[in-house]
Amino acid sequence: MKPILIVLLALTTSLYAQQNKTIAAGENLVFTASYNMSGLLTDIAEVTMQTSEVKTAKSTLLRLKCKATTYKSFDGFFKIRDLYESYVSPTTLTPYLYKRDINEGGYYKFMQYKFNHKTKTVQSLKKKRRKDGKFWEEKKNLSIGASTKDLVSTLYHIRNLDIHKANPGDSQSFKVIFDNKEHNVVIKYINKETINTNLGRKECYKLALSISNNDVLKGSNANLLWLTADENKVPVYAKFKIPVGSGELKIKSATGLKY
Repeated sequence: MKPILIVLLALTTSLYAQQNKTIAAGENLVFTASYNMSGLLTDIAEVTMQTSEVKTAKSTLLRLKCKATTYKSFDGFFKIRDLYESYVSPTTLTPYLYKRDINEGGYYKFMQYKFNHKTKTVQSLKKKRRKDGKFWEEKKNLSIGASTKDLVSTLYHIRNLDIHKANPGDSQSFKVIFDNKEHNVVIKYINKETINTNLGRKECYKLALSISNNDVLKGSNANLLWLTADENKVPVYAKFKIPVGSGELKIKSATGLKY
């Protein structure tokens, strides 16, 4: 489900970001993930995005949790149990800890990042399962940019952009660390569009997404994201095109919204 979660962000500057004023604890978004199989879009998995408050000895953090689970009818074909989570500042969405735990068709991988924003470094821990069933791990210290985020916190950061100030064609770039490498993720504002969703008929901001110098997302304006044009900026629909096919993500339900 990496391609679904890599549906993201930007290139120049006209989409303005401020402190977190959109995301609160207790939000629960549920999506249906569809994949193009032999020319037919087929519902294969459920994706959830949840937020919750976590108290530590020193501070209170916001936990951003994303899960992808194939439906039982597809488990025999290609079973997916993926978990992505980021622990961030509730006021700025600055990440402090990121975890990625994926299990796809018997392939297992775990990634963890501990951010130190003062030194602009990340402590990386990778674990993978070998063919003999045993695990190996790799630890690294990585240098990052001052504003670099993980994938999950970036997804939520998009919803804090002041898109209402943008003109069609405006774009902005973000640094995202993924698989121990920094990537430029680009989001371009296309226009406003009203679409039918499970939440009703919604006026939305239509955004195009790409990653510089990376072929994970294919095509020009082929990876699109629709956010409701209101204070919550709920992602209600997404289309993606990747090297092995294409698919869609549709909102199923949205509860616990801030506004």
